[in-house]
Amino acid sequence: MNINTKQLTLKHLLIREVKQIGIQFYPDKVMQALAKGLPSPKWSKEFDMVYIENTKSNLNLIFKTFRGIAWINCNHFFVNKPINKGNDTPDVNWYRNRKTHPEHRRCPEEYLLKLELKKYALNTVRIYISFFEKFINHYNNTELIALGENDVRLYLQKLVQEGKSNSYLNQAVNSIKFYYEVVLGMPNRLYEIERPRKEFKLPRVVSTQNMVKILNSITNIKHKCIIETLYSSGLRIGELLNLKINDIDSDRMLIRVLQAKGKQDRYTILSKSLLKDLREYFKIYRPKEYLFEGKKGGKYTRTSVQAILLRATEKAKVNQKVSPHMLRHSFGTHLLENGADLRYIQTLMGHKNSATTELYTHVATNRLTTFTSPLDCLNLA
Repeated sequence: MNINTKQLTLKHLLIREVKQIGIQFYPDKVMQALAKGLPSPKWSKEFDMVYIENTKSNLNLIFKTFRGIAWINCNHFFVNKPINKGNDTPDVNWYRNRKTHPEHRRCPEEYLLKLELKKYALNTVRIYISFFEKFINHYNNTELIALGENDVRLYLQKLVQEGKSNSYLNQAVNSIKFYYEVVLGMPNRLYEIERPRKEFKLPRVVSTQNMVKILNSITNIKHKCIIETLYSSGLRIGELLNLKINDIDSDRMLIRVLQAKGKQDRYTILSKSLLKDLREYFKIYRPKEYLFEGKKGGKYTRTSVQAILLRATEKAKVNQKVSPHMLRHSFGTHLLENGADLRYIQTLMGHKNSATTELYTHVATNRLTTFTSPLDCLNLA
């Protein structure tokens, strides 16, 4: 074997509850001899690789021993994802201070602390804590460090048998991997855990006729502006709640969306009808900082937005369960039906991948109704 083709890969292992450095390489006399010279090397049948105790001195020795002999792949060993600098520090004190049942196993403090230091979005924090606590309460009498890949598989099997969606399963996996790989600093602790195949789901949208009914059913100007903003600008609910007064640019007829999903800023369109209603709303409610604020100031809440939309849908007698995110999908679909270019829609909605925007081509009714069914082409008696 040419010296330039030799390589080894470092991986995190946990064997008998002790952190180890896994050393994986193609069988070779030179590599085997060097590995035997490391401090107390052992062989793992389970992981099919050599391992030594995970200490700083042993890690340095690996680099020193194989320097100039092999290229060391550390992609699995060192995971240094950047902190989300654009996010406000998430407030996890509610989770620390909440009252729970005495038998309920709470999220470890180091888990909460890492979420704070990494500055994860508040919605991600909420999801991770909720899903991880469901997992650790399933194994209420087992030390967390003792849980392995098979325990995670059995838990996921239980969720599958309960009929949980692929999205639910993936969120469970993410919350568990965060603890073992990020909090405990073992990036490939659960690298063999299977994930469910990604489902292909078409976005659900509201027809223009039903949008008219919903908006006409709302008499409160503040509530109407909230629903109009979601629909007319294609905002995610979190983006709506984060909007501040100076994000409305009436001169350019744009709405500025700061640090949206993926930590990207963007602009989206400001509707003339919405601007007219916003001016009326401002005269009555006089918000101070955020575009939409609660009774005591500060950001409006998700549950309040969802409640407004639910009441409006029921009052309008729209026989469809409508969510705030459906209004975003409806924005993209209706733009496409009105002739907007896909690239333009992608920019307005802040889609990183064009394939996400292309999903709207599957639900745009004007695209579907231009075709004739082959049955209608038959000359039937």
